Amino acid sequence: MKEWRVRCDLAALYRLAALEGWDDLIFTHISARLPGADHHFLLNPYGQRFCEITASSLVKIDAAGQPAEAGDRRVNHAGFVIHSAIHRARPEVQFILHFHTDDGMAVSSQREGLLPLNQRALEVLPILAYHDFEGIAEDLSECERIIADFGRAKVMMLRNHGTLAVGATPGEAWLNIFNLERACTVQVRALSGGRDRLLLPPPAVQAEVAAQTAGLDGRQSYADRVTTDLVWAAELRRLGRLSPGYDV
Repeated sequence: MKEWRVRCDLAALYRLAALEGWDDLIFTHISARLPGADHHFLLNPYGQRFCEITASSLVKIDAAGQPAEAGDRRVNHAGFVIHSAIHRARPEVQFILHFHTDDGMAVSSQREGLLPLNQRALEVLPILAYHDFEGIAEDLSECERIIADFGRAKVMMLRNHGTLAVGATPGEAWLNIFNLERACTVQVRALSGGRDRLLLPPPAVQAEVAAQTAGLDGRQSYADRVTTDLVWAAELRRLGRLSPGYDV
């Protein structure tokens, strides 16, 4: 994939997150691995809101977190710690999204984590991991623990912190974070009626949805490449209407 295409897709992810209200002033991050053997990836310049991000404003950084090109602005170090760890350990991952949404932080702060309340949550749970809170992610020693906790998952609850999702394509990454965030929102609303009033699907149904999600037994996964490409094309059309100019 050419660098400019990656830049445009990453800028689109930032703009879409802004449209959903998932940004957090100038904080949180979305990154993209660049093609080639130099282990470079793109991150947002520190100080820009998601709605301002364009393909050309993204900062190319190296494996040490330093700008790879002259004149590039600095990035948030905490963003580098989290994203560099996953990019290094998971070469199949091209895009990583990390947010501090109200509902994501609420569920990440609940002892039981994400509950199997509905179809969306059941689609997320088979690919979900957890990482305990260690304070603001500025210590590089935390990288190895993030990697160990994440394993081969595709979404993660950062305890007392927020949400994270990855994907080999922008569509896969976006669908993964979309489902995780929506599942968190539904859980917060459902719990407003009291924990004792929740209705959980039977264990057999939970297992069935997990098998469908993973594409087991020859089934078509809900997040296969055809579906995620269709999702991405639809979201780019929405972005063209509501937030044009990301691809400059």
